[in-house]
Amino acid sequence: MTNATEGPAFRYTPGLANEIEQKWQRYWRDNGTFNAPNPVGDLATGEQLPADKLNVQDMFPYPSGAGLHVGHPLGYIATDVFARYNRMLGKNVLHTLGYDAFGLPAEQYAIQTGTHPRTTTEANIANMTRQLDSLGLGHDRRRAVATTDPEFYRWTQWIFLQIYNAWFDEEQQKARPIEDLVRDLMTGARTTKDGRNFRDLTTAEKHAAIDEFRLVYLSDSMVNWCPGLGTVLANEEVTADGRSERGNFPVFRKRLRQWIMRITAYSDRLLDDLELLDWPEKVKSMQRNWIGRSRGAEVSFASPAGPITVFTTRPDTLFGASYVVLAPEHELVVALTADSYPDNTNSAWTYGASTPAEAVAAYKRAIAAKSDVERQENKEKTGVFLGSYATNPVNGEKVPVFIADYVLTGYGTGAIMAVPAHDERDYEFAQVFGLPITPVLDSDVSDQAFTGDAPHINSANEEGLDVNGMGKDAAIEASISWLVAHCHGEEKIQYKLRDWLFARQRYWGEPFPIVYDENGQAHSLPEDMLPVELPQVEDYNPVSFDPNDADSEPAPPLAKATDWVEVTLDLGEGEKTYYRDTNVMPQWAGSSWYQLRYIDPTNDEEFCALDNERYWTGPRGENDPGGVDLYVGGVEHAVLHLLYARFWHKVLFDLGFVTSREPYRRLYNQGYIQAYAYTDSRGVYVPAAEVVERDGKYFYKGQEVTQEYGKMGKSLKNAVAPDEIGRDYGADTLRVYEMSMGPLDTSRPWATKDVVGAHRFLQRLWRLVVNEETGELRVEDAELTDEDAKALHRTIAGVREDYENLRDNTVVAKLIEYVNYLTKTYSGPVPRDAVVPLVQMVSPLAPHVAEELWSRLGNPDTLTFEPFPEFDESLLVDDTVEIPVQINGKVKARVDVPTDADKDTIEAAALADARVSQLVAGKNVVKTIVVPGRMVNLVVK
Repeated sequence: MTNATEGPAFRYTPGLANEIEQKWQRYWRDNGTFNAPNPVGDLATGEQLPADKLNVQDMFPYPSGAGLHVGHPLGYIATDVFARYNRMLGKNVLHTLGYDAFGLPAEQYAIQTGTHPRTTTEANIANMTRQLDSLGLGHDRRRAVATTDPEFYRWTQWIFLQIYNAWFDEEQQKARPIEDLVRDLMTGARTTKDGRNFRDLTTAEKHAAIDEFRLVYLSDSMVNWCPGLGTVLANEEVTADGRSERGNFPVFRKRLRQWIMRITAYSDRLLDDLELLDWPEKVKSMQRNWIGRSRGAEVSFASPAGPITVFTTRPDTLFGASYVVLAPEHELVVALTADSYPDNTNSAWTYGASTPAEAVAAYKRAIAAKSDVERQENKEKTGVFLGSYATNPVNGEKVPVFIADYVLTGYGTGAIMAVPAHDERDYEFAQVFGLPITPVLDSDVSDQAFTGDAPHINSANEEGLDVNGMGKDAAIEASISWLVAHCHGEEKIQYKLRDWLFARQRYWGEPFPIVYDENGQAHSLPEDMLPVELPQVEDYNPVSFDPNDADSEPAPPLAKATDWVEVTLDLGEGEKTYYRDTNVMPQWAGSSWYQLRYIDPTNDEEFCALDNERYWTGPRGENDPGGVDLYVGGVEHAVLHLLYARFWHKVLFDLGFVTSREPYRRLYNQGYIQAYAYTDSRGVYVPAAEVVERDGKYFYKGQEVTQEYGKMGKSLKNAVAPDEIGRDYGADTLRVYEMSMGPLDTSRPWATKDVVGAHRFLQRLWRLVVNEETGELRVEDAELTDEDAKALHRTIAGVREDYENLRDNTVVAKLIEYVNYLTKTYSGPVPRDAVVPLVQMVSPLAPHVAEELWSRLGNPDTLTFEPFPEFDESLLVDDTVEIPVQINGKVKARVDVPTDADKDTIEAAALADARVSQLVAGKNVVKTIVVPGRMVNLVVK
């Protein structure tokens, strides 16, 4: 019986696919199929766990109100395929997915609508969970977490306190509890940062001395203040043109008191341990460049305000230093700003002002909106002379002191010695301001900076420093030795990495577990007071500002919750009034440790039991750093999230809370799904789904539009929802299509019209097992032919290797080839031994249809844990090989011969071929050329 619209009654149609998928998703959910047991804790089953395990993880998604488009699941499907394959290898697999749910979008939506961010966030999480579940992802849902759950951020706050109550021991190169430091200070084994005896200090001074060591500290530092968003931003959240990445508002440099994390203490370990990680080299390079370790010297230039300390990687070029530049925010700027300009000061140096003070004030206003990136990359060199001079220590020359925006207070000392003959930025600045350009490297270059290596010239003094004729390395060593001997400097290792600004002026984030006393002294809360929950508020707005008001001051939304801010507590000195911190943590906080909570999500006693952590992420050998076995996500997180997570993890390792040195042992960056987008005559994007093509042109509502190609997303209006594809073709079809589109680590174009190809493959697979007309099985208990066995075992071997190496696109290709082989070979029943392993091989890719076929083949249990098929090595090698037969250089026939056939055997087989014997009949074979395994050529006359 057939259906007029859908064909045979038992055909694998989208409707049947949807029924099957809902059926098996219910089965997996009801039976806890993907629940991975832990060694200890609430999730333990008491059974003996496999020693072989796999911890596979996707990067934490943000639950957007727009939901998923088909580009989002690319990595999720790939990790699910990998996890399912490894379950079939007998491994205990931990695979789940939670939500990085704190963030500015929910807060901005709350501001616009009055809807509480939690309401919005939970609705978004519910929708995204529904979409993910519809894809058949084998997640252990018991382990899913959201950073916004108080049960989760209790432990985020707890980890913050562990870092706050720790210090970095330079000698041991590790974090230690602050109690160890206090003990050393009290016994005199260690002094304060400024060398004072700790026991002689007042209580307030002792607090301050301890705070100088903490891994989390309060600092009056230069920050990126965004009035339009009402919050401070990290450098990485500011675009190159000095605007907020979110909202495109102006960002201003401003000095504020903020929480800072001392990530720089871990610079060397963050760099050196990259060698232990199985990560893409591109990501490692990005982290190396971000940390930016370099060796050089700190050099002192004497000045009227005291020594100006500069850091340079090229102390060998000091003789060419003709001026000094300070960052405009440098602490010595005020002291070095003279009352008036010296006589004959170049007018280009004064910024059009009559006094240095006026020039400095005007200049600071002019650069306030520039980001660090913009300041460094700005080609137009600007600056202001302070009216003061400093002394070059190697030659005693007086050099002018400037401020300029291309020098940053966050890198080095915030001051540079300028050598314009051998630095491009210094050269450009010197050209603009008419400053001396003195070469100290011997080259023929005179119209630009020479930045190569050459023998030194003009580089000797009467006090024993002479590097003339030396190369770079020798001159650096000699210069550092002279500076140290004459007390003008010291050798120094410097880093680009800055400490982590760890506070935001928002509502929707983790509150700090810190309170302040009447003197403003910070106190950490005891663990039994965690979590510090966000209060319910009526108004989520920060105090509003003009986006262009650089002089505005942050006023966080939480400052309005006065009943919450002011609290009476007993922290060991009796009940006192304290004040909560009204900032919140940045969104990076929860994602810096969430992989550990996946391991032990319901543990109320600790954030993660050590035995569970050791089982799932512990090291497996002497040089193994431990961590998640496979971490899949976009390369855009190469620096921020991954660097922050590594820092938090290393502190936890030092303090004994984890056995692994790194959070992620192996990293894989997936590509993106891209799609065509369309803009109208105004340059405004129009819905791609509503664009029609006519005669090679594109039209939206009758108006011609322009086609372009880009990343799929809401902003380009070219997103395709997975719900639609699932409805029209089935989730298995979507899974197969996305995995077949190309290598996982490359971007690929989406084409809805091509999805049908994946669906047809699954239909052919279905037809091998199920009769479309009757619904009965089409398999029989028949032995495989030699050709069948070869085709099967070669498929198994190739598929196993490809699954192992995340080459799912070639898995699909091999499975299609095998399905096509069976379809051509068998018009009637197919041998059971040919299709059973096929269904098993398909299972990781298309689990719903595989489960259904497995069940119909008479198996009562889920396919999830069935052993993956093995292959016979002997069947991977051909017994025979096809040899082309040429006659006078032209191929006329082909013959099969044993793979080890000698020349005589090959020649005899060629001459015995009916087609060849016919062509050479009546002719003389004057020469036979045989290349074993390749060809035979008969030369005839």
